[in-house]
Order: sequence, then structure tokens, then C-alpha cells
Amino acid sequence: MLHQIAVDFGVTESQVSHVALSTQLGYAFGLFFIVPLGDKLSNHKILQFDFILMVISLLVAATAGSLWVLIVSSFFIGFTSSLPQLFVPMAAQLSDDKGRGRAIGIVMSGLLIGILGSRVISGFIGEQFGWRTMYFGATALMVLLFVLLRFKLPRLNPDFKGTYKDLFQSIVFYFKTEPELRLASLRGALSFAGLSVFWTTLVFLMEDEFGYGSTITGLFGLLGMVGALGATVVGKLNDKLPKNRIILFSTLLLIVSWGVFLVSGHSIFGLIVGVILVDLGMQALHITNQNIIFSRNPEGRNRVNTIYMVSFFIGGAIGTTLGALAWEHYKWIGVSVLGLVLSILILVVHLLYKKRV
Repeated sequence: MLHQIAVDFGVTESQVSHVALSTQLGYAFGLFFIVPLGDKLSNHKILQFDFILMVISLLVAATAGSLWVLIVSSFFIGFTSSLPQLFVPMAAQLSDDKGRGRAIGIVMSGLLIGILGSRVISGFIGEQFGWRTMYFGATALMVLLFVLLRFKLPRLNPDFKGTYKDLFQSIVFYFKTEPELRLASLRGALSFAGLSVFWTTLVFLMEDEFGYGSTITGLFGLLGMVGALGATVVGKLNDKLPKNRIILFSTLLLIVSWGVFLVSGHSIFGLIVGVILVDLGMQALHITNQNIIFSRNPEGRNRVNTIYMVSFFIGGAIGTTLGALAWEHYKWIGVSVLGLVLSILILVVHLLYKKRV
């Protein structure tokens, strides 16, 4: 919906990209301040506070009279939308060692299908009924989701007995003492930076090169669902194959996908192939990263997930900014080269610092 918002407020493509940037930064802050509480507070207590703030933020965004109001409200939408990241450690906690990868893959498939499906739905609703309608619709959906989770979500009472300060000090401890966590966080940040580069600029390419609106652009989210559905398969493979082998394969898949994008600035078919490959590669890498970090610290899975996912979405925010700048100055060639460089960096840092996992 970024193009429609830019037209409505009379701003440039670079300026409107701050809406996506603000949402991603808000998500990163939510991961840092909300998700660690999963190791200290009942998940139902977190749920109640989070959804109240989420509904208010969505309503403010829907009625925003300026771009800056939309940017600020988008930050809080991102902040509260970090709640589903409590479900991934929960799946790891409720499963045994042999089925942990599969459980993580199933939950991630649901999360990713929702993320990618939202691109299709928002693109269609935004073009047919206006972007504000999508925010009002999201408000209603979140109210329904709160009712569903209130009665169906398993109640977990964590074991951490320290203070809020102790909780955050332990996050620093995990970061300092877990090199595999740091490496996984860097891989995740670089991969999501690349994906954000693509999704932020695709709408601009479709408008400028092909003359398509947000509905057609949103349909690319359906193609990305191939990667999301593959998350379950990757989760199962994580229980059987060496993690380094999966990481290497997924990184090479990302590099190939950006090579395809580089030569597909005028080809819908090439973009279709590229989006399937880039989503599949990123999700395979993401699930493998999470399986590695969750298997090492069972007592602090929400806290290690905080470190990983904060890094992940900071990478996404950086990718959004760099992608908008690359498009503004070098168009699709600059975007593709940027994504290729980020993917090659994943391979370089992994080969330099990997251990046997």
C-alpha cells in the first residue's frame, strides 16, 4: 500500500518508505521489551496488555491525518505485532528433541503464510477500497484474534524468578557467552535485510516498469507462500541433516535468487522465479538458525529468541532504508546488486565463523 499512501499524502517514494521502516523498528523494540517477558510472566498477561495497545495503534493509523502520524502509529503497530514470536519458543518448549525442528517449522509456516498473505489482501483491499480500509479491517481481525487466543492459547507459567532488570541482564549474558547465537543473529539480519530490499522496492518496479497496481504486486505474496509451505519440510530436515549443510544450501539459494532478479527487471517470469527462490532460501536459513539457538538454552528460549529476532528485524529495517535509496538512485539494477551483496556476505561470515552444528 506504500504507493497509495505516497499519493494520498503527496510525498516521495523514499519518504513513504519510512512507514515500513518505522513498523520494522517498532517490531524490533517489541521483540526486545515484550518477548523476554515470556520467560518471566504468564503468556496470557502479556496477551491482554499487548492487544489493547495494538487495537489503539491500528485505529490511529486508520484515521491518520499526516504521514508523521502514520509513521508513529506504525511504530506501535510493529511493537505490538511482536507477540507471535512468543509462540515459536513455546512450540520448542512443548516438543521433544526429535520433533523440535518440525514443531518450529509448523509454527513458522503459519506465521509466514500470514505475513505473505497479508501482502495479497492489503494490495487488493488498498487498491479497491483505499489503504485506510485495510487498517480498520485489521483492527476488527485483532479483536477476533484476541478472543480466540484468550480461550485457546495454552497457559504457560515460566520459572524465572528474578527482577525485570535481572531478566535483561541475562540477555546480555547470553549474547556474550553464545558465539553460535551471535552468528545465527548475523545470518538472520543479513538475510532479512535482503528480503526487505526486495519487498520494499517491488511495488515501485511494478508501477514504473509494468504499470501494475498494488493488487498485482500483492499477488507476489502468494508465490512467496511456496517458501512458507516449505518451512515445514525444512523443519523436518533440521531433525535429520547437519545444520551447516542446510545453511550452505539456503545461502546459495539466496545468491542464485538475486542473480535471477538482476536479469529480470523487465521480465515478470524472472521475478516469479526469483521470489520463490528468495523466500524459500530465507525461510530455510531462518528456521535452521532458530533450531540451533533453541536447542542450546532451554531455560531462556524467549531471551535468546529476543536477541536473534531483534537482530533479524534491525537487519530488515536497514534493508528497507538501503533498498529505498538504491531504487531512488540506481533503480532495479542497484536493488539487485544490493541484495546480491547482502547474500554473499551471509556466505562469507558463515564460512569464516561456523562450527560443527
